[in-house]
Amino acid sequence: MTSKTLTNSEVPSASELTLFLSRYSARLLGSGATCIRLEKNIGRIAKAFGHETELTIMPRHIHISVWKEGATGIITSIARVSHTAVSFNTNTRLSELSWEIADGKISFDEAQERFSHIIDSDTQNKWHVLILVALANASFCRLFGGDLTAMAVVAVATLAGYYLKMILLGHGVDNRVMILTCSFVSAVLGASDILFRLGSTPSVALATSVLYLVPGIPFLNSFSDMLYRHYLCAFSRFADALVMTCCLSIGLCAAMLLMESGMF
Repeated sequence: MTSKTLTNSEVPSASELTLFLSRYSARLLGSGATCIRLEKNIGRIAKAFGHETELTIMPRHIHISVWKEGATGIITSIARVSHTAVSFNTNTRLSELSWEIADGKISFDEAQERFSHIIDSDTQNKWHVLILVALANASFCRLFGGDLTAMAVVAVATLAGYYLKMILLGHGVDNRVMILTCSFVSAVLGASDILFRLGSTPSVALATSVLYLVPGIPFLNSFSDMLYRHYLCAFSRFADALVMTCCLSIGLCAAMLLMESGMF
């Protein structure tokens, strides 16, 4: 597609652009994007429509101020971050949208339609995800030295735990309670390798049965935000990841205590 020059009728007002950027930023940050990506994308879109912008990114809210160069009025909006499931697909497509706007390939109305389509179509086949997560976790078991029996046990434990995760999240259960419960169920099933002496690496099966719950993305995002001096968001994400890790550990320890395996 070739770029096109926007006419005055196609350039949004500061208030229209602010509303769009509020929705865009709330969804992008809630889907697992880093603060630096949010700043670049928002600045790119605003510049394409001839506006300036200033962002204040907080852990739960985003303050956006938009104005046109030479104008006296400033429009400010406070958007609440949409905490949805982490989605690399959404992050990628929203970033692509910002580049299409910056290159002049789409108008403001088309950008709004594209944004709505991205949000509405961000669905994945839950059964495919379930199977892939189980296979990935079984692969981690093999990576850490587990035998075929341990891999099979981990796959079953992951299937049960992740399926329970989907059910709990579908009913709006708190994320911390969900992680604790799922780690407990997966660890109990993983400990069956020790209980029934099914293979030669039962401890590996137990240890890797809960790896699918490790909050790796929040830890990485907190480190990225710290590098770019978004200290509040960095600390918030690190604290959330730490709490989730503690919940995972509590569920694992409770399962080990129940099954009389490991250090108890």
